[in-house]
Amino acid sequence: MGENRDVETLLKKYNQEHIIQFINKLDNGKKVDLINQIQNIDFNQLTELYENTKRKVEIKENKIESIQYLDKSKLTYEEKEQFDKIGERVIKNGQYAVVTMAGGQGTRLGHDGPKGTFKLDVYGKGKYIFEILTENLKEANKKYGVIIPWYIMTSKENHEATKSFLEKNNYFGYNKNNVILFKQGELPLLDLNGKLLVGKDYRVKEASDGNGGVFSSLRSTGMIADMKERGIKWIFIGGVDNVLAKLADTILLGMTIDKDLQIGSKSVVKANPHERVGVFCKMNKHPKVIEYTELPKKMAEEVDSNGELRYGESNIACHLFSIDAIDKISKEVLIYHTAVKKNSYINEEGKEIIPDEPNAYKFEAFIFDAFDLFDNMAVLRVKREDEFAPVKNKEGVDSPKTAKELYEKFWNRQKS
Repeated sequence: MGENRDVETLLKKYNQEHIIQFINKLDNGKKVDLINQIQNIDFNQLTELYENTKRKVEIKENKIESIQYLDKSKLTYEEKEQFDKIGERVIKNGQYAVVTMAGGQGTRLGHDGPKGTFKLDVYGKGKYIFEILTENLKEANKKYGVIIPWYIMTSKENHEATKSFLEKNNYFGYNKNNVILFKQGELPLLDLNGKLLVGKDYRVKEASDGNGGVFSSLRSTGMIADMKERGIKWIFIGGVDNVLAKLADTILLGMTIDKDLQIGSKSVVKANPHERVGVFCKMNKHPKVIEYTELPKKMAEEVDSNGELRYGESNIACHLFSIDAIDKISKEVLIYHTAVKKNSYINEEGKEIIPDEPNAYKFEAFIFDAFDLFDNMAVLRVKREDEFAPVKNKEGVDSPKTAKELYEKFWNRQKS
């Protein structure tokens, strides 16, 4: 009973009294479940996030500059050799790991299940996205004589489905002791008046906290400790949906180490000045990915003395971090971005309400907001057709059709 009263006090303090009515209606099992969930919510953080939705964003004077990059295709033979050697040493010494962010469902693809379990129709019989990534890692293991630890970030929503899919497929031949699943953090959704929403399962509705949540999730699930125990020094972090991602690129690794930096990333050149992509830059002397909506038209069209776009390096979510960088970022609170989404909920009579208009705030952090904690980063420009084939939309751009074409063309080039 005391626990009930404590939770009631907490809910009253934060103007969430409507939840008390749900608690009082529930039978014991569901009641305990809801109380536990409420006790784990950081109401201070939630209040702050809600207050931020009402503040007018102050447009401060940002000093935006272009960022230095190296073009992989234009490196000299000596540079390639040098970077390769440094990167190879790290991987061969067992100091390298890969994190795949795989918390999403394949909804936009019309696929019922985790995105990694989507089968891409390549070479007639098709390959699952997880299978393609596994092949990529197995090839690196063979080349460097190691087994690279592979950390897969799932979500509460798809964890069990991901786990059983990988088990059923015997991890596509990967050593299962080196495949470690961990869950992404979640944050409650709030309605437009700052009230918690309750779902059909009589739990507070939550949603994943964005790809920037990878750092705090690595810490809270014990993955950083696990990496340190294994002697990991460098970690590649990428999304599950790029079927041409090079998960163990010694050039990016060697270049970042050679420049004495803690973070590195890959870019592809913008298709045109107004392509709707985020681009790398320096903002107020720190590395940053600036969204296309924030880059003034004049700057987007600026060219340098070689006729290249000054702000032409698009982010393709292929990032490299030292273990120290991940350790540092995981202790910081990244800024959260707010999106207004449509979300069903149950009202106090227990009736499900499906809204016609966006009715809930969703809070998420972005991985590139962590760059701001550093003075510089390495950016390696790569060829789009060699390293970027995302599977995001059912049709059109970045769809299974475009990814299949890019994937098959790339591997046909390798064979010829």
